[in-house]
Amino acid sequence: MSSAAENPFGNTISSDDIIDTLSFFDGWEDRYKYIIDLGKELPAMDESKRSEANLVKGCQSQVWIEHIQVDNRFWFEVDSDAFIVKGLLGVILAAYNGKTPDDIAAFDIEQYFDQLGLMRHLSPTRGNGLRAMVEKIRALAA
Repeated sequence: MSSAAENPFGNTISSDDIIDTLSFFDGWEDRYKYIIDLGKELPAMDESKRSEANLVKGCQSQVWIEHIQVDNRFWFEVDSDAFIVKGLLGVILAAYNGKTPDDIAAFDIEQYFDQLGLMRHLSPTRGNGLRAMVEKIRALAA
C-alpha cells in the first residue's frame, strides 16, 4: 500500500477544495478536464493489486479499490482503466481517504455530488458506477 503521505486525496486535496475549484469553471468541458487531471494525481496501483477481490462490481469501466486501516483511519488505493473514472475516484477519495469509519458513514456523499453537479452531467451508467465505488468504500469501512 502506498503511504498515506503519498496520496494527496484526504491530505492536501479535500472535498471542499474540489467543490471550490469546480465552482471556478464556467462549463463542463473545463470541469471534466479538471476531474481527469485529479485522476493523474492518484498514486499508481501495483499490478498485483488489480485482483478480482479488489474489483468493483457495477462499473462500466474496470475499477479496483484496496484499503488499509491505520489508527482507525481508512486509506484507499484505487485505479481504473478509464481516465475520467480515475478522476471520479479522486473526487471520492477527497471525501473518504484518511477518515474514520464513523466519518465515512456520516459523510453525505449525495449532497457532495449535488454541490458538484456531478450526477446531472454523467451518463446513467457512469452515475451507477460512481455509486458502486462509493458503496464498496462504505462497505469496507463498515
